[in-house]
Amino acid sequence: MPLQMQGGLMQNNVEPMVIDMAVEENDNTEEEPVIVESTSLDLETYANCYSGLAKLQRLVFIADRCPQLRVEALRMAIHYVQTTYNVNLYTQLHRKMQEAVSGANAGNASLPDIAGGQVGSGTVANLPALDMQWVESRAKKAALKLEKLDTDLKNSKVNSIKESIRRGHDDLGDHYLDCGDLSNALKCYSRARDYCTSFRHIINMCLNVIKVSIYLNNWSHVLSYVSKAQATPEVSESRPSNNKDQSAVIQTKLTCAAGLAQLATRKYKFF
Repeated sequence: MPLQMQGGLMQNNVEPMVIDMAVEENDNTEEEPVIVESTSLDLETYANCYSGLAKLQRLVFIADRCPQLRVEALRMAIHYVQTTYNVNLYTQLHRKMQEAVSGANAGNASLPDIAGGQVGSGTVANLPALDMQWVESRAKKAALKLEKLDTDLKNSKVNSIKESIRRGHDDLGDHYLDCGDLSNALKCYSRARDYCTSFRHIINMCLNVIKVSIYLNNWSHVLSYVSKAQATPEVSESRPSNNKDQSAVIQTKLTCAAGLAQLATRKYKFF
């Protein structure tokens, strides 16, 4: 029987685990967002530089801060989120779209045409409509995929195949991330730690945890796992030339993640 959905996020019958650190609450003083009234940004070119949740977050950020690009950014986000299982975000984006359209109509502002021209607010009919049939269908597919991944993981545990168990946790983490369930994604990626059999596995686990922790704004967790990854010989020691380029890429990712965490916590003297 498919696993139940609760609040749009799927719950998995897996063993409880204490993660290194709880999701922290940022103590940064919130500042008023800067509103950009006019811009020459090529939104499509910019958005194409990103994928996954990062792309969606950037489009929403632009929609919140740039009235000129608000509707187009939300339209692009709605189109892209339909390639994922994140039905919660899909409905949230549609609510934001309706608010944007209502606000523009109230202010007698012009809305950008979906095809690219500037037209009046009468183009509401051209905006993407909320597709509840897609929501229900996608939610069912997500639940079935979750059930299969969970069953595969349980079978791997019965057979005590360490590598299969590690990959099973990663696959579950990937699926939860695709559904927008960041808390469960973090748990699954963290559980893979106990089944790592090489330094490469440890680095991969750390990068996965770092990625989700950034989405959660859990900056102390980011710094903790950057340190764990940098302590592995694959990163800390010089490797043969055939691995040198890959090690440099990993080190760059870790340094960028640490720098982002330091910026977010206003620690500007990092180096």
